[in-house]
Amino acid sequence: MRIDKFLKVSRIIKRRTIAQEACEKGRVLINGKVAKPGSVVKIGDMLELNFANNATKYEVLEIKEHVKKEETTLMYRIVE
Repeated sequence: MRIDKFLKVSRIIKRRTIAQEACEKGRVLINGKVAKPGSVVKIGDMLELNFANNATKYEVLEIKEHVKKEETTLMYRIVE
């Protein structure tokens, strides 16, 4: 699945256009490498989002096309 779509479906970022912009500005990393909006995410990948001097790391646990709001937290785990 594309990184911009994953961020939107998992509700880490609210809108896909904002996820695309974050990728284009180099604020999203997949396994330590800068991600483009079309970069592919796989189960087990480590994502890092850098916003406003705050870096958050996520581990991808599951990939689904459609998810209910209550199930989005099953798609990733926050790594500290």
